[in-house]
Amino acid sequence: MTTANLRRTAPDRAATPSAPFGTDVTWTNWGGNQSATPAFTVRPRTEQEALAAVRFAIREGLPVRAVGSGHSSSPLVQTGGVLMDMSALSAITGTDRVRRRARALAGTTINAFGDPLWEQGLALANQGDIDKQQIAGALATSTHGSGKDLGSFSSALRWVKLINGYGDIVEIGEGQLRELRAAQVALGTLGIFLEVELAVADRYYLQEQITYPTWSETAATWQADIDSNRHYSFLWCPEDDSCELLDLPGSPEHRMGNRSYTKRYNVAEIQDEAGISTVEGARLDRSYRIYPGGFNTPFHELEYFVPSELGLTAVEAIQDLIRTKHPDQKYPVEVRWVKADDGYMSQFQGRDSIVITLTTEPGTDYWQFFRDADAVLRDFEPRAHWGKIHFMTRSRLERLYPELDTFIQVRREFDPRGMFLNDHTRSLFA
Repeated sequence: MTTANLRRTAPDRAATPSAPFGTDVTWTNWGGNQSATPAFTVRPRTEQEALAAVRFAIREGLPVRAVGSGHSSSPLVQTGGVLMDMSALSAITGTDRVRRRARALAGTTINAFGDPLWEQGLALANQGDIDKQQIAGALATSTHGSGKDLGSFSSALRWVKLINGYGDIVEIGEGQLRELRAAQVALGTLGIFLEVELAVADRYYLQEQITYPTWSETAATWQADIDSNRHYSFLWCPEDDSCELLDLPGSPEHRMGNRSYTKRYNVAEIQDEAGISTVEGARLDRSYRIYPGGFNTPFHELEYFVPSELGLTAVEAIQDLIRTKHPDQKYPVEVRWVKADDGYMSQFQGRDSIVITLTTEPGTDYWQFFRDADAVLRDFEPRAHWGKIHFMTRSRLERLYPELDTFIQVRREFDPRGMFLNDHTRSLFA
């Protein structure tokens, strides 16, 4: 095993992968807008089976893509070559209470971290609305929660073991910052992740507060809410029935049109778990039980990130777009905050950001709405969530990501043949 040192040797000749595999098996994502029929679908159960599959692909000249839980709406997974389903490689493999670190296999889902970390006095520092994603996929796309002082999952990556384009297992740690910053958000283009180490937090309880302010009230307390809450986010509802489209309870007292479903989570001290509360809208519980909620029905999303100081103006521009040109769009507009980080292709690289998430119903024609939203937000220097529908191009990345060239150099060092690229990622990073 090497540590960020790439051995330029030909891989051993390999037979057809020994892991469970199938041919002509169609894969479809959670939202139903992306599908692919790879030549081989491989489900490795061990590190060595994953390695054998990659070496088989190299020998046969087949491209390779990994698939996690399928929550991405963008064409990240598609391949006609080898599709690596990493779900069987799932386990928490180690914790360090003193250093606040946790290691896990790549296919471990976010919700699988909760109990094992808690038992060791630890917890994930932040989470998003959904906790079904595999950790490697969450890292690959810089999945996040909300909070102006809290980073994405990718910002917590401290070490990774992966299979590179030479068919070697390599490790990247904190002693290789150039490579680590590329690996933090790599969209699967450096290789197949096998195991990762994350910086985590001491375990903590959260107190929930759900409120339903009008838009004028939301705007009036904008900065105070951002500054005074560990986690603050809201979903602006264009119509009275907007909340239920995302499985969220609306206000029992108010019509929800032009109101916000607002979430505030702050750390709470309790003596023992007899103090846990499950009262809707005012829960008090372990952190990992508070974060996820609603969002069980499939949907499609466009999610853009703009500098935090431009947030209010950007949100109001989207509201105007919906009211004037797309009044048929009834899904809530979700707004969150994320702290800046150093990942080369992170949406948060070098800038604190506000997150604007637009959602549409599966089976509907969402393209014009999303194209118009992209056009409206271009004035705000938007970056896109890699796992959501977006309109990023190579030329746009060159303007928005100052370390793009460095990332591409590292990608080529790890995968000179481009075997971990597909049509989508090749257009951006080849």
